[in-house]
Amino acid sequence: MKLLREFKEFAVKGNMMDMAIGIIIGAAFNKVIDVLAKQVLLPPLSLLSDGVNFQDKKIVLRDAIADASGAITTSEVAIAYGALFEVFLDFFIIGFTVFVVVKGMNRLRNKAQDTKDETVVTPKDIELLSDLKELMEEQNRLLKAKVSN
Repeated sequence: MKLLREFKEFAVKGNMMDMAIGIIIGAAFNKVIDVLAKQVLLPPLSLLSDGVNFQDKKIVLRDAIADASGAITTSEVAIAYGALFEVFLDFFIIGFTVFVVVKGMNRLRNKAQDTKDETVVTPKDIELLSDLKELMEEQNRLLKAKVSN
């Protein structure tokens, strides 16, 4: 029963919904990156490399062996470095995209947390903390002036 109660608390707090939304958006983002890499960026790279399809690039360690009827008895063993190149390209696209998004979000967050910048609405908690900080600084100045007299 304790486990069910903890799960209910976890789900009610919103953590589960945040995770579900993140996973769904991540899956959709993965599809976008996959298409961007394989159908937008790789074809021009292939064209620059004289029509080489990177997905087909591999180092064959052992050729496939076929019997007299043409049926393959032993499959090919190969290192598919072209597929590795595609995965690295996906990784760099995702990494760069996440970097740009986080950088933009940090810029907006920093702008929103600046209480003196009136072009953006400052969250109430930041505003209250800023007011509290100013009051404490003024109180410290008054106490220092009183002690020095």
